[in-house]
Amino acid sequence: MNIIDELTGTFSRLPGIGKKSASRIVNHLLKADSLYIQNFSKQIVELQQKIKPCSICGSWTEGEVCPICSSPLRDKSVICVVEQPQDVQTIESAGGFTGVYHVLGGVIAPLEGIGPDQLNLASLVNRAASPDVKEIIIATNPTFEGDSTALYIQKALVDSDVKVTRLATGIPVGGDLEYADKLTLARSFRGRSTF
Repeated sequence: MNIIDELTGTFSRLPGIGKKSASRIVNHLLKADSLYIQNFSKQIVELQQKIKPCSICGSWTEGEVCPICSSPLRDKSVICVVEQPQDVQTIESAGGFTGVYHVLGGVIAPLEGIGPDQLNLASLVNRAASPDVKEIIIATNPTFEGDSTALYIQKALVDSDVKVTRLATGIPVGGDLEYADKLTLARSFRGRSTF
């Protein structure tokens, strides 16, 4: 096995990149100028050296506290709970949410050996105990594990004065009822709202 095959194999292990895409990336890198390659490799090396979880929310940051948690413009009374740091980026890119975040670092998945103790749940309960926090929005994925985790969080916060909500799920804007599966349709009826 030569270096091209090894690097193609390494890139194909990245999420969303198959063998063909990995091969295209390797061929692109072979044609790129050496300064680009040096900067690219330096950035990969520095990635784990410089980036770490925020001490408050658990999202990725270069400092001790991420820019969202340290911003005086964010509404710290509303905390959006997400599974992974990339979920913060997804919600931020959509715009509209002005609160802060809490990253769990996964979901409860007993078959994979992940229980509540492996997640960033204790600090969420501590944050929710603050009199400044008014609402916890649970934004876990609408999967069995995400729903189980949401239920666990709801039960863990039942004695607090904080309002616990869940992101609405259902038929997407522009969607067609004909193509909605039964579970999505059922969630749409349960999550209906007035207008």
